[in-house]
Amino acid sequence: MACFLVSPLSLAQSPTEFKSADLQLGEKLYLEHQCQACHQRKVGGDGNAIYKPQGRINSAGLLRGMVEQCNTELNLQMFPDEVNSIAGWLNQKFYMHKQ
Repeated sequence: MACFLVSPLSLAQSPTEFKSADLQLGEKLYLEHQCQACHQRKVGGDGNAIYKPQGRINSAGLLRGMVEQCNTELNLQMFPDEVNSIAGWLNQKFYMHKQ
């Protein structure tokens, strides 16, 4: 019997910006670049308070832009598809923007 994980927001429902996002790569890069540790330093706790779906990141484009800003400020040297994959993963996990 096959087992499939169903996410709260499938790629079919995700914004156009994230249609080509590799969500597994996004999660891997998020962990590899220790994003959560940086967020913990900025907001305290487990760092997840930085993700405020009702806050200023209220569209998929703004979310992708914020990940690109982190990439630039921290000189992570990620390619655009990698930035997009992290943003897509964050969207699926925290934001759930549909368009």
